[in-house]
Amino acid sequence: MASAIEWLRWIGARRIIGGMVVVAMTAVAAWWLLRPAPPTAEVVLPTLPPEVSVAVTSLVDLPILVHVTGAVVAPGVVEVQGNARVQDAVAAAGGPLGRADLDALNLAAPVSDGAQIHVPAVGEIAQAPLGSPLVGGPTPRVDLNTANAAALDVLPGIGPSTAAAIVKRRAEIGRFVTVDDLLEVPGIGPAKVDALRDLVVVS
Repeated sequence: MASAIEWLRWIGARRIIGGMVVVAMTAVAAWWLLRPAPPTAEVVLPTLPPEVSVAVTSLVDLPILVHVTGAVVAPGVVEVQGNARVQDAVAAAGGPLGRADLDALNLAAPVSDGAQIHVPAVGEIAQAPLGSPLVGGPTPRVDLNTANAAALDVLPGIGPSTAAAIVKRRAEIGRFVTVDDLLEVPGIGPAKVDALRDLVVVS
């Protein structure tokens, strides 16, 4: 009889413990299902400070200086915007003359600060003084009517004294009409003129 009572007590204890475990598991499951959702992470894209954005935008608006020579109304140094093209620089120099050969240039080419653009006349090869980048043209030649002594000095067979003589003669006659006019410069003979013929031009 005592053993039966102890057995019943043991069964009752197991039920109580089992019930407590079920209750605990139910509470854990309810908490997991009903827990508040974690806050959604907010993605914030970096933005440039206003002053940086303005600076980047305004770069193309900064003026640059370009030297326009040749067959234009007002050759010289002109001011254009930073995103200007060759046609803008030509327009800033007063526009092309009637004898200008615009087909020899790439009018859509961009220009940079300090560049030189030579607008050739019909029949003339697009050119720029030696040492100067040419925009939109082929092999540069030296213009006998615009080059200074330093530019002339780099020509083969032309030293400082001959270069100075060329500039002096040009000042005396106003301008050279043909390359053969170099024969009037002291120290230059027919052979030297023939050697220079493909390296120089008159505008």
